[in-house]
Amino acid sequence: MRKLIESTFVSLDGIIDDTRPSTASRAEPQHWGQPYWDEDHDGYAAELSASADAMLLGRVTYEGFAEAWSGREGPQAEAMNKMPKYVASRTLTETTWNATLIRGDVAEEVAKLKEQPGQNIVKWGTGELDRTLVEHGLIDEFHFWYFPVIVGAGKHLFEGAGFDTTHLKLADVNRFGSGIVVHVYVPK
Repeated sequence: MRKLIESTFVSLDGIIDDTRPSTASRAEPQHWGQPYWDEDHDGYAAELSASADAMLLGRVTYEGFAEAWSGREGPQAEAMNKMPKYVASRTLTETTWNATLIRGDVAEEVAKLKEQPGQNIVKWGTGELDRTLVEHGLIDEFHFWYFPVIVGAGKHLFEGAGFDTTHLKLADVNRFGSGIVVHVYVPK
């Protein structure tokens, strides 16, 4: 069975997004995290991506990633653009960027994806979709990238989750020279 790996950037005060408006009149994702993106960051992200042969994304992350990656070139961009993506959304009616829209019961469809042969499935970003995934015990690993920054405002990790307390076990810790610390947790 394939593992579903959740990977999320988190500020020290638990913020997972950036609410500063950009010139495109929408939130500029990870404005606060970019100063810390270095070789360690890139290498870890590349390893995580290389361990997977599919991505699971919520609508917001899908739209941001498609915009950011579809025009890029190079080996990492080529791998990202080529990888099949599964998008959970109640509002999208079609997808591009090698993506398939998940229709119907999301938990059931994700469980079916995990049963298919292949490598891991990586899910970048934490949002509304995670409520369903955690509630149904579908996430096998959480990779929380803690950045050495206090943002002060924005959406918090698992804000308004609405599921029962979920206990996790620390499986690994990775420290980067930039100050990023990635905690890897698995369900207890």
